[in-house]
Amino acid sequence: MLNIIWITLMLFGIGYAFLTGHVSQLTSGLWDGAKAGVEVAIGLASVITFWLGIMKIAEAARLIQGLAKVLKPLARRLFPSVPVEHPAMGAIVANMSANLLGLGNAATPLGLRAMEELQKLNSVKDRASDAMCTLLALNTASLTVIPATMIGIRAEFHSKNPSEIVLPTLLATLIATTAAIVLDRYFRRRHADLTSDGQKGRY
Repeated sequence: MLNIIWITLMLFGIGYAFLTGHVSQLTSGLWDGAKAGVEVAIGLASVITFWLGIMKIAEAARLIQGLAKVLKPLARRLFPSVPVEHPAMGAIVANMSANLLGLGNAATPLGLRAMEELQKLNSVKDRASDAMCTLLALNTASLTVIPATMIGIRAEFHSKNPSEIVLPTLLATLIATTAAIVLDRYFRRRHADLTSDGQKGRY
């Protein structure tokens, strides 16, 4: 679906440039965009490499394991249907840890792995389980303490103070995560009530 959207936008832009006589601006824009993309990618590679190195050091120092232990009781309450020792729980905790540190590139594969493991526990394969919906909501809100990737992007574009977004990011993601948890619990209870009423009606 996303591929269709992007192709449509590109074709619309190209068609509009031809109709309005802005082909030269389109060509220069394509080259400038490609150049900027390569420069940003190379710049971000160094920043991401640095933070991944920090993650490896933290992992060797067992700080990540410590963070996972802190998050595990919370994860148990948020995902009561997931067995504690199931691989899905480990992937969920790892995903939450990566999001807290602002490492979206590391959080994404961990989130996908968690979804795969949750699908194994899902009794209705063509419908998302409660745990899967909760994970999606939390991963989208993504409580972030250190927005490492965004700090790297701001530094790449020569921001005077790349780290000034730490507090606003923390507050914004805290509010978003709180809203995600509240709404998740609300709809989960509502679904349970509707299911209960439906069963009563059958009997």
